[in-house]
Amino acid sequence: RDTKRIAKEFEKGAGRRLHRELVELDEKNRHTSYISDPWFNMYLSAREPVVLNFNPFISLTPDPREAYNNQLVRATNLVISSIKFLKSLKHNYLRPDIYYGDPKWSESRLFKNFIRLLPTSVSWYGAYMVNAYPLDMSQYSRLFRSSRIPKLNKDELFTSECSRHLLVMRNGHFYVFDVLDSVDNILHPSEIVAHLIYIIQEADRLPEFALSYLTTEDRNIWATVRQQLLEAGNEENLKKIDSAIFCLCLDNIFPKDEDELSHCLLHGNGFNRWFDKSISLIITGDGCAGINFEHSWGDGVAVLRFVNEVYRNSTRHPALLPHSKSTETTVITCERLEFKLNDSIQSAIHVAHEKFDEKKKKMSMKRFLFRKFGKDYIVKQRMSPDAIFQLACQITFYRQFGKVVPSYEACSTAAFKHGRTETIRPTSMLTKQCSQAIVEGRGKHSVAELRNMIDECSKYHRRLQMEAALGNGFDRHLFALKHLAVSRGEPTPDFFLDTAYQKINHNVISTSTLQSPAVNLGGFGPVVSDGFGIGYHVSDTWLGCNATSYLDEELQEFLRCLEYSLNDIFDILEGRPL
Repeated sequence: RDTKRIAKEFEKGAGRRLHRELVELDEKNRHTSYISDPWFNMYLSAREPVVLNFNPFISLTPDPREAYNNQLVRATNLVISSIKFLKSLKHNYLRPDIYYGDPKWSESRLFKNFIRLLPTSVSWYGAYMVNAYPLDMSQYSRLFRSSRIPKLNKDELFTSECSRHLLVMRNGHFYVFDVLDSVDNILHPSEIVAHLIYIIQEADRLPEFALSYLTTEDRNIWATVRQQLLEAGNEENLKKIDSAIFCLCLDNIFPKDEDELSHCLLHGNGFNRWFDKSISLIITGDGCAGINFEHSWGDGVAVLRFVNEVYRNSTRHPALLPHSKSTETTVITCERLEFKLNDSIQSAIHVAHEKFDEKKKKMSMKRFLFRKFGKDYIVKQRMSPDAIFQLACQITFYRQFGKVVPSYEACSTAAFKHGRTETIRPTSMLTKQCSQAIVEGRGKHSVAELRNMIDECSKYHRRLQMEAALGNGFDRHLFALKHLAVSRGEPTPDFFLDTAYQKINHNVISTSTLQSPAVNLGGFGPVVSDGFGIGYHVSDTWLGCNATSYLDEELQEFLRCLEYSLNDIFDILEGRPL
């Protein structure tokens, strides 16, 4: 009742005024979205370390030909494919991201030629005529040559316009060499692999003080130490790191299973990462590949497009063959970056190292696979695959803890200019009722009744997805209203201080998904200390996820209960009583 009263007062008073001012502000800034600046501000003002808190990872599917999964071969092919992507982006050759209402147009040469002939100012309308909608690609400009720079209270994003060098990390050492010449030609594959061989041979031991641990620190602490690094004469080296096209991490580890690989890609050992780079391409000793990306500049949609293109190109048109040899006459122009570290900086590195090791030990991560059904089966049931997995998570939590909690699913709003994400709220009265019926009401409901409950949850989830994608979610709107009040120095309205609003933003179950044949798995850390981070994948024939938590026993039980929940759903859909 209290929350209802506060909400009504907000709707009639401060909320109405703030909304009017937000609309006016949006009208004055037609070049961008009303959520863009507040969202950047939220990310860049956060003072927690980026690793484990913000940076997600994506693991690439192995190359179908085993010989190409050699570390040097795969690294060289992925680097060259990445630079091809960069060049396509730079010269506007990259195919636009488009949502096709009718998928047949996606492969229509007639449609592509028709749109190509239209002036830029009206091409959108041409696409609209065939129910095709161009998506915002503004984030792509920060995929390369970009870094997050630590500053006191609020970080900054830096992007170089014309750098040609690659940053390579091996055993905590930094190397740079040009992969593009003065006229933008890519270095020959044999030359690239020769440089990588040189780096692996030269960086044969760890440094006494691994500078990269500083990127795992609290952002204000890191900002202070970075200033000390600049004052100690390291400005040029830091510029080379920040402006590098991207970071290639050649790890000297061989993960024994996918759980170990996930840990490697999410946080690694700390000393062989520069977590502030927009993207880091990681290659393990046995040729497993993945991406770790800093999250403030962009979202999964841009990174997934990059991953898809690079994986496709590197596997279909590899630049380096397994039996190829590096050219003995290659002139190695690789530079090892040496840093001047005074006692204060060395002490800061030591402290950062200890804190990082302690934090990563506390976080558990487990891979989960369910092979009884996948997307194909659920679609035949005329239900949403995404909704079924989300419902399974709701039933699981209720089975384990006997209650429902705030949950989060990210949804891209790239249909809007400078769109970022909106929140889908998987927890609803419908999922609660369904969870109670399956967990507590076994034997009290017919199979038909239970199936109808699942169907209603699926329909409602589809509706939430559509609302979020079309900009009709509520989370970002409320976030922008709060940000507007705070940025103008006004008292925070009671609505945002209410316990209900606080609780709904404490997302115990935080989820995200990226579907692609190029993606083997993905994941991120839990967003709250008592929660679960669920990076899930709905394949044609199976469902799976990477789950993280700081509660190890609870995480193991969660995944055990998740299997029960999916089995229950399967039995119901098959017409079998529980």
